[in-house]
Amino acid sequence: MDDMILNNISRFTSLTTDEKRFFESVLELRMIPKKTIIHHEGDICQFEGFIKKGCARVYYMDQSGCEVTLSFAIEDCWITDICSFYEKSISDFTIETLEDTEMYVFTLETKEKLFAKIPKLERSFRLLVQRNLSVFQNRLVNMILKSATERYLEFIKMYPSVPARVPQYYIASYLGVSPAFISTIRKRLCGNKYIILLNTLIMNIL
Repeated sequence: MDDMILNNISRFTSLTTDEKRFFESVLELRMIPKKTIIHHEGDICQFEGFIKKGCARVYYMDQSGCEVTLSFAIEDCWITDICSFYEKSISDFTIETLEDTEMYVFTLETKEKLFAKIPKLERSFRLLVQRNLSVFQNRLVNMILKSATERYLEFIKMYPSVPARVPQYYIASYLGVSPAFISTIRKRLCGNKYIILLNTLIMNIL
């Protein structure tokens, strides 16, 4: 059993040894190359994925034909189009790997087998869905109420490793700003950190 996905599930429920074995038996691990579209807009999303290694994003095309990144997923994160997957509806989003990615994939059939054999897992996955919906709701509120700098700081808090792993224009599209503005924010924040550090050194000398 992969400890990462087991620990993720164990946040919501504990499994017996036999349940862990069954859970492991239905896992499907896919090795997906970088820059692979694993779900296309206009299709019904057929999977819910758990990333063991790598990075992916969910995005959509706005009215002007520009890509808008909705979310990122890295190690120990789940990724899907929730509405399309559960409601079997046409998706408005595309899912793309940004790095070579190892992902456990669950289909609706897989999950039905899991819930039939281990009913308590239904609650676990329901809580995962609720948490993801909460994240998207907070993102919407942040886009309306918070400044670009505040949104960038929250992004760094949520995805501390992502800026070093993905192109800056993906982050800009997630925050709703231009790549040039991201550079300006970074320079300003670096300048503020330098001033704080300098003031601390002066106080220590005094």
